[in-house]
Amino acid sequence: MKPLIAIVGRPNVGKSTFFNKVVGRKISITENRPGVTRDRIYADAEWRGKPFTLVDTGGLETGSDDTMWKQIALQANLAISTADVILFFTDGREGLTSSDRDVAELLRRSQKPVVLVVNKVDEYSADKLFEFYALGLGDPVAVSAEHSRGIGDALDRAVENFPRGESEEEEGLKIAVVGKPNAGKSSLVNKILGSERSIVTPIAGTTRDAIDTRFEREGKKYTIIDTAGIRRKRSVNDDVEYYSVLRAFDAVRRADVVLLVVDAGEGLTEQDVRIIGMVHEEGKPSVVVMNKWDLIEKDTHTVEKFEEKLKADLKFMDYYRSVYISAKTGQRVDKVLSLAEEVYAHANFRVSTSALNELLSDAMRISEPPSYQGRRLKMYFSSQVSVCPPTFVLMVNDETLLHFSYARYLENAIRSAYDFSGTPVRVIVRNKKEEA
Repeated sequence: MKPLIAIVGRPNVGKSTFFNKVVGRKISITENRPGVTRDRIYADAEWRGKPFTLVDTGGLETGSDDTMWKQIALQANLAISTADVILFFTDGREGLTSSDRDVAELLRRSQKPVVLVVNKVDEYSADKLFEFYALGLGDPVAVSAEHSRGIGDALDRAVENFPRGESEEEEGLKIAVVGKPNAGKSSLVNKILGSERSIVTPIAGTTRDAIDTRFEREGKKYTIIDTAGIRRKRSVNDDVEYYSVLRAFDAVRRADVVLLVVDAGEGLTEQDVRIIGMVHEEGKPSVVVMNKWDLIEKDTHTVEKFEEKLKADLKFMDYYRSVYISAKTGQRVDKVLSLAEEVYAHANFRVSTSALNELLSDAMRISEPPSYQGRRLKMYFSSQVSVCPPTFVLMVNDETLLHFSYARYLENAIRSAYDFSGTPVRVIVRNKKEEA
């Protein structure tokens, strides 16, 4: 898991500008007014050979009773609680404010490493930094995010504070268990663990936080993460539940594999599809776990009917893997871990460059890409550049000539040759620079 750096501070101190400079592209919206960045925005970056994840947050308006500001504060507080290092942004032009003092007190209570950043310092002067020592957060770092000055100094201080804790190998395979409330997530976790680790009641919403439990099975190490039920946004009507749902999303993000637990009695609902779509967008390998199978009246075609419904509802991720269980009776629960291991192995599989080029060249000969205004897509070279999810880059003559349907055709060609079931696959095209 990459270290997480959270950028926090009151509104309009230049957090999003800094974020955009670091990640090299405009992900956050930057406007000269407070409150633009309402949700946390993530991006992966690297500094001095150390990869990390940077998260931009909405401004903390500590004294406001406005509903929007409360939601922004919830998002920012969650970022603080999950961060390894915090970049606390202040405004060198405006100087130290009472809101800065309030945020500083909040950060001190978090007991996380904090790097104090004084932004908008276009010309360095020690006098501009002196008053910020009153926050008691150590030496401030002078930055002008707009003019890309001091960014490296801030990042140097941040990476110095990266944790040196337990290795990912010690955590083992990280498995997040997600789904709607009362689908049986905690029951499944308890059955896998063989103990009452999570409280199980028939009342929806018992699990308020993401609970990590490490265990071993047949010499293999695992971390299983039980999460709060994810309801539709309009149904989330209290701050504690909102916070819990955000933690469930964070659990998905840091997991290696995700189990989507579905109540088989209800079948796959619109909310289930929405949740698994979020898992797909995060690029995580996953297993659809149809729970409460013991309560379903069955005949010889029951599983076929359920599978047909899954195929229809999950057209966007026809690579899905499914298992039909009863967390209550233990029916087929033993298959869940083996399936999680299997889809994770698929997500880590690498195709050799020579085999990939041969495969895609054959696919393009069998079915040529469509022409556009007399021009046709031509592939020069392809390679797999990463895993989890498997990502393939094609160097082509003009990336605008790749229609999404043809990209899907190429993905299917890859999937037909190699078993990537249970994991997303990404196909990216890049223009090959013509040699002079």
